[in-house]
Amino acid sequence: MMLTHLVVPLVAVLAGSGWQPPPEPDVVLIPAVDGVVTADVYGAGPRGVVLAHGGRFDRASWRAQATELAAAGLRVVAIDFRAAVETRAGRETPCLYDEACLAKDVLAAVGYLRRTGATDISLVGASLGGAGVARASADSAVGTIDRLVLLAHMPVRLPESMRGAKLFIVAQDDPGPGGAPRLTAIRAQYEKARDPKELMVVAGRAHAQEIFATPEGNRVLREVIRFLTAPTDRLRHRPSPPAPRGGAEAR
Repeated sequence: MMLTHLVVPLVAVLAGSGWQPPPEPDVVLIPAVDGVVTADVYGAGPRGVVLAHGGRFDRASWRAQATELAAAGLRVVAIDFRAAVETRAGRETPCLYDEACLAKDVLAAVGYLRRTGATDISLVGASLGGAGVARASADSAVGTIDRLVLLAHMPVRLPESMRGAKLFIVAQDDPGPGGAPRLTAIRAQYEKARDPKELMVVAGRAHAQEIFATPEGNRVLREVIRFLTAPTDRLRHRPSPPAPRGGAEAR
């Protein structure tokens, strides 16, 4: 009873201040070449963004970031990878770590954005989702994908084939398979990728989407929004920053 008396006035205060809860996304079913991809859609307009989650996450995990991206004027499509859905249901699939297979779901979302009026499309991928968007950009026609944001992405076989401007983001002490620092592999992928490209190394050991829950999260999100909304002629090559002293690469 005491809890009820505390909560009701708080809701009234928030309502009186003009605060509104973030809008619920629209849920859409997107046809793919071999099935259907479920996605949440936020915002409106001709500039589209596809969000591709990491292996431990799902489309709902992007809600806070998707809401901010939509507020910045972007139409956001956060997808559920079908392979992740199958895995969580206890059905094994080799597709979960197959970049070409993951790319099919991303390209389905790209097609949806094009059919519904998007004239500029960017892709944001985390961990295995990063491999999916990287491969999707390589498999797409020239001019289809404008920008890529890769959050500690699973390395892809041919990083030089990625199209569009690229922003690589990784935490300096993020431990990869076997404890090796992911930064080493990400830097190698960055060096092989074509311009324009940027590499952002942040403090800590959080992996991919987990960065948003750290003190670096707001800064990273601001950089992502800056990168996705900047005029294309301002997206130029930035030299790879040096390895941080005392970080994972230095040990």
